[in-house]
Amino acid sequence: MPKMIFVNLPVRDVAIATDFYTALGFEKNPMFSNERGSSMTWSDSIAVMLLDHAFYATFTDKQIIDARTQSGALLALSFDDRAAVDAITEAALGAGGRELHDPEDHGFMYSRAFEDPDGHGWGPFHMDMAAAEQAMRQPADQAATS
Repeated sequence: MPKMIFVNLPVRDVAIATDFYTALGFEKNPMFSNERGSSMTWSDSIAVMLLDHAFYATFTDKQIIDARTQSGALLALSFDDRAAVDAITEAALGAGGRELHDPEDHGFMYSRAFEDPDGHGWGPFHMDMAAAEQAMRQPADQAATS
């Protein structure tokens, strides 16, 4: 089995959360989904588990935060180009998400940020690795003046 990451997110309403992530391009894996949770596949190595609060609580004895008012994690996904970053962000906003701040353009990296209906933060980004490498080689004083 390849190395994978499963991001477990507590959600208030599994159906609403499933619809939101489907609108972003995630695919529901029916083998690992039921009324208590949806397994949403992003890629061969990344899945998001949308778990109702009662089911999520079986995995931890800690209090479940309200991600709409507290931050527990910010999740970033890389994309091949800026248009894809914009597309997933616009899909999120159209499906009930909220933009967290204006787009950020650092030349070598472009990013946006949104949260899902439960307040979980996502930061899609595109990075030009060659330009990033060049920017990181600049002396600190040069970078500050550019």
